[in-house]
Amino acid sequence: MAASLNSFDAIYQVVQLIPTGKVTSYGAIAAYLGMKGGARMVGWAMNASHTLENVPAHRVVNRNGLLTGKNFFGGNRMQELLEAEGIEVKDDKILNFHLHFWDPNSEL
Repeated sequence: MAASLNSFDAIYQVVQLIPTGKVTSYGAIAAYLGMKGGARMVGWAMNASHTLENVPAHRVVNRNGLLTGKNFFGGNRMQELLEAEGIEVKDDKILNFHLHFWDPNSEL
């Protein structure tokens, strides 16, 4: 269990670096951290982070720009948070995803 907590901490550190108005994917975070096949663990970390105000989990989406974690926010809260940062969302998908995508492998 301690390894999972340490992994979650590493994930949270990356998520905290995502700039306002940008998003990244579960897989991009996992790849940056060297967690082969770790996209699911990143998802678990995001689901567990909703009580942590300093972790902007709403900025982490799937590789196609879908708001797959939206149910953990309740209602349309994930979409509202993204739209407040200037990101357009339609049918649970980020419009012009490539323009908003932040890749930790090239940014950090």
